Amino acid sequence: MSQVELRARRQQPDVVRHHEARKAVAVSALALAIVAGLLVAGARRDNSINRASLVLLDAAPPSATNAVGDLVGAPELAPAAEAAALAGANAGGVPALAPDCRIEADPLAFGDTGFDVSCLQQALIREGFLAGPMTGTYDNATTSAVTGLQEEQHLFVDGVTGRETALFLNVWRDEFANVVRTPPPAPGTYDSLGYELSPVASMGADAPPLPDDSGAGRRVVYSREGQRIWAVADDGTVIRSWLVTGSKYNNEQPGTHRVYSRSEESTAWNGAAILPLMIRYQKTDIGAIGFHGIPLHVSDGSVYQTDAELGTRLSGGCQRQNNLDARFLWAFADVGTVVVVV
Repeated sequence: MSQVELRARRQQPDVVRHHEARKAVAVSALALAIVAGLLVAGARRDNSINRASLVLLDAAPPSATNAVGDLVGAPELAPAAEAAALAGANAGGVPALAPDCRIEADPLAFGDTGFDVSCLQQALIREGFLAGPMTGTYDNATTSAVTGLQEEQHLFVDGVTGRETALFLNVWRDEFANVVRTPPPAPGTYDSLGYELSPVASMGADAPPLPDDSGAGRRVVYSREGQRIWAVADDGTVIRSWLVTGSKYNNEQPGTHRVYSRSEESTAWNGAAILPLMIRYQKTDIGAIGFHGIPLHVSDGSVYQTDAELGTRLSGGCQRQNNLDARFLWAFADVGTVVVVV
């Protein structure tokens, strides 16, 4: 307040100042009521969360102690509360986004800016993890909000927004958009190397095109977005391509790798699953990431998933394959084979 304003205020009649004091008390009481309501809403949200155990295989998420995922989100705010939350978000001058906005970047972290960050902040405000404003900058307040969400939901706690955090907030992109399903081949169809095709495999010109910037020469190409593998010959032709089930955590590192070890039968890091025909190409602090057949429960020998689930992300790191495809890759990918992850 300026000195002029201060002098003018001191010259006001007592009755005016008393009236303003009563208004201030009323505003304070209203603010306390709103805070209390938000605390009750938060408690209700906590009581509404359902948690499901996640089966982790040859590799785990960044922390083996954070093995709970696929959480059901909190109930939506009432329209009036949501409008108020978004109004608060816009106090920073960033216009409200569509409520169904989606982020493309993976991951989002401190210092990032732009539409994706605004979309994330809007969702954090809507779910009660961020007070606002929506600035479009991944700042300390956003990092703290994401950390709080991850702690509450038993996700990996790092303050970084990856797939699991974005899924909880319902801002993850449509990850099935780039998953191409080819017609199942006739039973008993064999590829050029003499291996039978699985129901999710294709070969030659019938296979989907290779991703851009996926290397050259003889190699295995794995697309995380497409949940698909290609086996490529020396001359660049596609021998065979098939759908897989990859990691929920996007912890397969993009780039060029090489197969460094193989096991006809391996055991998951947690001892709960048998992994047939394991081909390793990436090391982690907890275990290896690689290609293998459909895992089996150690307890009773039952399978972890069906062919219908290939093309979706269910594992802790590895790429699960139909066993016919796993047998082909076992024959194709010796130690030293180039693996390109895109």
